[in-house]
Amino acid sequence: MAGNLTIDALKAAVSGGEIDTVLTCLVDMQGRLMGKRFHAQHFLNSAWEETHCCNYLLATDLEMYTVEGYASTSWQSGYGDYVMKPDLSTLRYVPWLEGTAMVLCDVLDHNTHEDVPHSPRAMLKKQIARLAEMGLTPMMATELEFFLFEKSFDEMRKSGYRDLEPISGYNEDYHILQTTKEEDVMRPVRNHLFNAGIPVENTKGEAEAGQEELNIKYATALDCADYHTISKHAVKEIAWSKGRSVSFLAKWHKDRVGSSSHVHQSLWNEDGQNIFCDDNGEHGMSDTMRHYMAGLIKYAPEYTYFLAPYINSYKRFQKGTFAPTKTVWSVDNRTAGFRLCGEGSKALRVECRIGGSDLNPYLALAVQIAAGIKGMDEKLELAPASTGDVYEDKDAGEIPYSLREARHTLNGSTFLRDAFSDAVVDHYVHAADWEIEEFDKVVTDYEIARGFERA
Repeated sequence: MAGNLTIDALKAAVSGGEIDTVLTCLVDMQGRLMGKRFHAQHFLNSAWEETHCCNYLLATDLEMYTVEGYASTSWQSGYGDYVMKPDLSTLRYVPWLEGTAMVLCDVLDHNTHEDVPHSPRAMLKKQIARLAEMGLTPMMATELEFFLFEKSFDEMRKSGYRDLEPISGYNEDYHILQTTKEEDVMRPVRNHLFNAGIPVENTKGEAEAGQEELNIKYATALDCADYHTISKHAVKEIAWSKGRSVSFLAKWHKDRVGSSSHVHQSLWNEDGQNIFCDDNGEHGMSDTMRHYMAGLIKYAPEYTYFLAPYINSYKRFQKGTFAPTKTVWSVDNRTAGFRLCGEGSKALRVECRIGGSDLNPYLALAVQIAAGIKGMDEKLELAPASTGDVYEDKDAGEIPYSLREARHTLNGSTFLRDAFSDAVVDHYVHAADWEIEEFDKVVTDYEIARGFERA
């Protein structure tokens, strides 16, 4: 069970005055928690079965703007309701908020009570079900990287997000002294999440001033995505409560490294064994793993949008920054898009290094599973491992260099349309179109400074 609170335990906590509020949340296209705060007794009376929300929640942008042109909902159709169906297995305490519990919801069609196909949680569940039919379970983990800043969110916003100062003055990768100075935020992050039933392993300083990394123990794919989303939300709320701010932008400054969300994955059988392992295989890899990885690599350009969904996401892909630019694999080499980890152990797995910290984990995990299944179905051959500085490999496949290119490869992806449906792919192509259209209207500070006098 992903959560740490049963419905009976919630009843007891409400009766005893320990819990008075239940956050009832869905996950939107951007990977954020949206929903309602129920009085706990009303939740127990009826809302534990279902509640409702406006169907625009899966058709807006980061600003919550009602984007026209979606087939699923519009002004013309009147923006009706979706059903929010609580998944009671996700019920948990929210230790960083007084008297509060949380539950995640599946998003259902109001009339049919079937999953809304483009709902991020439904998209991931669909690919998990495909593996389940094969007797396989995807085990996955994501790394959360972000920057911690001195000032609060409100101070940052009122300043127009200028003169941004990270909480530290130097690269703090693995740095114990500097991270000690940040424990007023990071210690509560670890402890509150652990007490919420999320198996936190550690936090550390990452490879830049003010950059943090949160690592969570591997889990089944749906639990992994749930853990990621709740943790990202918690980090923001805990930082806010301490008068600080954090950013999960993939690239907040041109001279600073970006923030990633690496995805680790392996497949396990019904006996709980990692079927990626084969003692007789090269690097200990089974044929299944080789086919799965070959699918990840072959189809990476087609699903990159789901790992890098914004204009800013592509600013991160720069050589010499530990962010990949090539769709090749290597053995324990951080310059490649895919890294073989755990060679010679039962923890053998592949790490996808393409995704940025701004990804929606449900979408990112779903498309990678779909690509891996495609590789297994086609019995794709895995190319030899790349070595050395992969940034300089002229023959390696390229990660799409812009949102515009990633939108094009997504739109033309037969494999994604087969795995998710034309309607789902078209929904997210439209989301990409809107991001591009909105950015194309903007006159940036760079353009003014470069051309105001000299143009």
